[in-house]
Amino acid sequence: MRNLRLLLAVLLAPVLTGCFASGGSGDSSDDANDGSRLRVALAFPPAENLSPYGADATLLSRLGVTEGLTSLDANGAAAPALAASWRRENDRTWLFGLREATFQDGSDVTPSAVAAALTHATEAEPAPAALSGVTLTAKAEGSTTVRITTADPDPALPLRLSSPSLAVLSSKAYGDRVDPVGHATGPFEITEVTGSTAATLDRYDDYWGGRAQASGVDVKFVADGTARANALRTGQVDIAEAIPVAQAATLDEDTGKATATTRTTSLQLNTESGAFKDAGLRAAARQAVDASALSKGVYEGYADPGAGIYGPAVTWAEGKRTEPTGRAKAADPDGTTITLATYDNRPELPEVAQVLKQQLEKAGFKVELEVREYSRLESDALAGRFDAFVGARNSLLDTGDPVSVLAGDYSCEGSYNLALLCDKDVDRAVAKAEGVADTDKRQDAAMAAEAQILGTDAVVPLVHQRIITGVGTSVSGLLLDPYERTLVGTGTRR
Repeated sequence: MRNLRLLLAVLLAPVLTGCFASGGSGDSSDDANDGSRLRVALAFPPAENLSPYGADATLLSRLGVTEGLTSLDANGAAAPALAASWRRENDRTWLFGLREATFQDGSDVTPSAVAAALTHATEAEPAPAALSGVTLTAKAEGSTTVRITTADPDPALPLRLSSPSLAVLSSKAYGDRVDPVGHATGPFEITEVTGSTAATLDRYDDYWGGRAQASGVDVKFVADGTARANALRTGQVDIAEAIPVAQAATLDEDTGKATATTRTTSLQLNTESGAFKDAGLRAAARQAVDASALSKGVYEGYADPGAGIYGPAVTWAEGKRTEPTGRAKAADPDGTTITLATYDNRPELPEVAQVLKQQLEKAGFKVELEVREYSRLESDALAGRFDAFVGARNSLLDTGDPVSVLAGDYSCEGSYNLALLCDKDVDRAVAKAEGVADTDKRQDAAMAAEAQILGTDAVVPLVHQRIITGVGTSVSGLLLDPYERTLVGTGTRR
């Protein structure tokens, strides 16, 4: 199989070369003292006119264009960004002290500018995921401080403000639509966007965190994973994100970088109706799953077997994990028919579903498989029209708060509750975790809630995915982030 993939890559390379013809901005004739430009192939083009409130927010963050008041450190704690410090004034009010910084249009980052940016985010339609279920107001407090008040106590507010969808932009960004081009605060400034095919970024020399080593970034948006892998292999780009597992074998060992992520692929079982309303049948389905067959077979070693809702990239989780409680005894499936659904936007998921189908049928279920594009599947999944659903979820992308994903995905009022779980013990454990402010104790409470959720067998963690980034041998300082929020920064160069 490896030899076949290498042969196909060689045969396809000439066809794909034209997509990456080098332009003047990426030539090696750039002044060496001024830094070379980085050539990057990204998998997903702008989908919402570079709106900072949806999917494009992560794109802007990964390219070093936008920032929020806070960021996430390697341990998942809130770290300073545009805010140099913060303190909790009372259970609903926080004060954030700003550092000296400027927007890319030359205006100063002031408390009034930050308050206005956050106010715009609260008024966005639809609301950013980080503000789901949260009402906040932001006001300038003196010359260096922003006061943020929430309608309900929110101990995780500093984590929430690290979300890429809560980036701070200058007042000039807000008109008929929100335009981050030239109005953000990061080390790189977008200077040109060519539809859904390319973007040009130049270094922002007055960045508060220091002058970037690269003079700019030339971006190509390339949906085809084979094309991205070949572009890196033939030297047409320096960085290629999201290399498919099937293409990893075509890269040299030192150019394919696998990073553990906070993305978990799980089997969600419909607890509200159908076969898996029966806890005994849910237990039978869990026992039927062999996660190691998925991590080794489908993901070819680029994933870890499912350990819980949080995987090994969440570095604090393993030492705090406790055994699931209250699990039912497995019942005999006895030919029970179930519908298993997934989506094909992530190429490994249909194959995961096929393997699960075989494992479940071996255990005695009869499985009907349905595969669609995600946008045509989500509403039916949330409405409970399937017995089981296979999906990949980045548990810490939206807020960075481990409790928020539990509340959103597994509580009675959760907005993304694919298992349709409504369990009083789970809700009690999640509510307890939501009220804890201390980071370490909040993590303990999140793991206790995870044990309650896993005990219902509403969700079966399958694998914790590693993303494969193609990195040229001349590139250094790439930000391989388990939260998938960063990629290039001030120290990235070639």
